[in-house]
Amino acid sequence: MPTRVFVRRWLVAAAVTITAAANLVPSAPVSHAVNTDTTDSEIVRWNEALLQAIRDGTLGPPMVARALAIVHTCAYDAWAAYDDRAVGTRLGGQLRRPPRERTLANKNEAISFAAYRAAVDLYPGGSQQFADLMRQLGYDPLHNPTDPTSPAGVGVTACAAVLAFRHHDGANQLGDLAPGPYTDYTGYRPINAPMTVAAPIDPATVRDPNKWQPLVFTDQSGRHVTQSFLAPHWGKVAPFALKSGDELRSPTGPAIFDKKAYQRQAREMLTISANLTDRHKAIAEYWADGPRSETPPGHWCLFAQFVSHRDGNTLDEDVKLFFTLTNALLDASIGAWDNKRFYDSVRPITAVRLLLRGQQVRAWAGPGLGTRTIDGGTWKPYQPTFFPTPPFAEFTSGHSTFSAAAAEVLKAFTRSDRFGLTATVRAGSSKIEPGITPATDITLSWATFSAAADEAGISRRYGGIHLEEGDEEARKLGQRTGRRAWTKAHQLFQGHGIP
Repeated sequence: MPTRVFVRRWLVAAAVTITAAANLVPSAPVSHAVNTDTTDSEIVRWNEALLQAIRDGTLGPPMVARALAIVHTCAYDAWAAYDDRAVGTRLGGQLRRPPRERTLANKNEAISFAAYRAAVDLYPGGSQQFADLMRQLGYDPLHNPTDPTSPAGVGVTACAAVLAFRHHDGANQLGDLAPGPYTDYTGYRPINAPMTVAAPIDPATVRDPNKWQPLVFTDQSGRHVTQSFLAPHWGKVAPFALKSGDELRSPTGPAIFDKKAYQRQAREMLTISANLTDRHKAIAEYWADGPRSETPPGHWCLFAQFVSHRDGNTLDEDVKLFFTLTNALLDASIGAWDNKRFYDSVRPITAVRLLLRGQQVRAWAGPGLGTRTIDGGTWKPYQPTFFPTPPFAEFTSGHSTFSAAAAEVLKAFTRSDRFGLTATVRAGSSKIEPGITPATDITLSWATFSAAADEAGISRRYGGIHLEEGDEEARKLGQRTGRRAWTKAHQLFQGHGIP
């Protein structure tokens, strides 16, 4: 793909990060500085096709992480058949092809047939766009290979083995454990009654101040929504490198109501809220990745695309990079959601309102209102009114876990923490305060992957979504998860580590 096409696509994809819930206009509110003279590998093209299906779909972050991991695992397993050492995740070296067949053309064909079958399985609504990409790449999406040793046959066989495993990995993709794809089969029920965001908190709805409380609000379509916990079963999904979802579970968990740390964090949230600057707001919105975006796992795939172009990656390098990254993101989702379900912890909107109801406090008062004195029982996070807080427990932060895990993989793969990406948030582009915030263009830049991950974590505190411990503990979880994924992937690359 020519450089100018990649840059234009990057700008559009980056714009979605902030304006996913609004109708995009030609002048993108976010632009990234990208300089590259390379072309896309087929891995990057399949990654971008899947990201578009993710933006067009409705799956939440954990399901997105799994989808990305499955597609890139299928692609990796197909590619491994044409490497002299690497083994696949399901069939090991059984698909190995002789040296004379290990051409770039054969690798590309096997990868594309594997990625296509996986993508259609996960996002059937994107079947046409996936088929279009196959044709653009020179393949017939309707081709059903009869020779399992052909490149197409290798790709289809590799994919079938991965899907056979993942269809029964605990995610409930097929709805065989409970009615409906990805639905909960563990019987989770919230302890607290729902809270109407537009009204002051009713203490009677909070039966346990340590636990998550569903919210009631009006979404973008004008419907009244009562939240349901997203994927409370996700800690039971089979991980890539972890032994189980609870292997790295926090031994301490979040602060509880009658402890000073709980009150301190709630008051810290008010301090952040009262002192929000345009830069804080830009950071909060840039990293938000809410509905109709590529979500946090997809955001880091965009960063990996940038790294691929920056470093001029070969196909082989891209296969390994995206395989390792997306499986680290999968394990991050499993570990984070295990904590979320196990601790079922309170979100800031409940903690702050409950502790400070009836008290006059200084805080951000709403779109365009700035910092004012308000009743603490009415405090709201810096979030869109149609998505005031994500529908699941606070501890631990998904954003922080995903980002720290991804940064560890990118550091290990590139053998450096150097990143060097810059993003400009355009004046007035806010979804929360449109036309007002930021007052002037805000430039965000990350010299290192670690700096980007840290900013992603603290962005959720600026946005009023997470408390300090939920962010900090998640960063540790993500770092450990990313290292585990890198070790496991490297073993596979060297011909070891078969289940």
